[in-house]
Amino acid sequence: MRKPLCLALALIFMPMICHALTFDIGLISRVPVEDIPLTSLEPRIDDNGIAGAEQGIRDNNTTGRFTGQEFVLSSHVLAQGETAADAFRDMHAKGIRLFLLDLTAEDLLALADLSEAADSLLFNISAQDNELRVQACRANLLHTAPSRAMLADALGQYLSWKRWTEWFLVVGKTPQDRAFAASLERAAKRFGGAIGERKDWTFESGAGRTDSGHFNEQQAVNAFTQVDDYDILLVADEADDFGEFLAYRTFLPRPVGGTQGLHATTWSGVFEQWGATQFQRRFHEKTGRWMTPLDYAAWLAVRSVGEAATRVNKTEVAALQQHMLSADFKLAAFKGVPVTYRDWNGQMRQPILIVSRRILVSVSPQEGFLHQFSPLDTLGYDRPEVTCKR
Repeated sequence: MRKPLCLALALIFMPMICHALTFDIGLISRVPVEDIPLTSLEPRIDDNGIAGAEQGIRDNNTTGRFTGQEFVLSSHVLAQGETAADAFRDMHAKGIRLFLLDLTAEDLLALADLSEAADSLLFNISAQDNELRVQACRANLLHTAPSRAMLADALGQYLSWKRWTEWFLVVGKTPQDRAFAASLERAAKRFGGAIGERKDWTFESGAGRTDSGHFNEQQAVNAFTQVDDYDILLVADEADDFGEFLAYRTFLPRPVGGTQGLHATTWSGVFEQWGATQFQRRFHEKTGRWMTPLDYAAWLAVRSVGEAATRVNKTEVAALQQHMLSADFKLAAFKGVPVTYRDWNGQMRQPILIVSRRILVSVSPQEGFLHQFSPLDTLGYDRPEVTCKR
């Protein structure tokens, strides 16, 4: 082999020693609420979201070795009494302009409206509030987390395809439960469902580890679910307080779905299609656990930066964001089709998985649900439904 050719190959395949461009990414999160897992089979996760972001950094840097780019993650968990604004300003003063936020909708809007955030790009990786995508959009805020409407629509499409149109809705006590229930009601109107019965869950569960706990739950659920016939019981219990107790205990032998049972999600350990198996294994080998939806949303945000950086080869936030919101942006995300952003509200459009605890049941959008631009826009709020201006 001639020397010039050897030199050329070496330059192509040798990892770059000096990085011309560095992309600093910050992640701000709160200490998760301490809660006892429903079963000892479920591990406690201390790095939920952070591990997904770190996977994205590793993936970005794999490419960055050859493009002269380096990606660095700085993670900050808010201390007791510390505000998200304080952490944001501190990171901003250090030169960080790209932020992943595992925070409430209230915190997200407060940060997006800071004067320091005017030259920054924020990624919402956890808040599912519909309002953030409909009335309270911000020009500097993108969403890799799905909205509740997207999840409810994905499940509603599948139930429509199955012709399970009679729904019994059980709603928990929290505002989040009521918000998801409202999204299910919206999905029913969109896809031909009918909520024949709606009941609020009032039974105080939590005695499952006592000798008679199962009997109390068995009796309570059996009595609670004595209603007119329905095709599926849909539960709105985002905190996972009671929804799992309903399966196999209903008065009528019917499936359970919603937040427990048959549910919609962006990611699950059971998912193995479109190259996901290799991706799942890489994450598991590094962390010893399976990737969660929060991890996946963080990974999507970091990879969005990496994909845009590869295309524009600039660190300026405006250039990165402009590319992300353009028709040229397409991110491979192990979903069978590229994922993209809606330019009208910053929401990432992506297929939604319909899963049970152990298997993938389906993927929405379902066949037959058409859209003039993208079938993915049949999930969640479409452009004409959004009232905010970005």
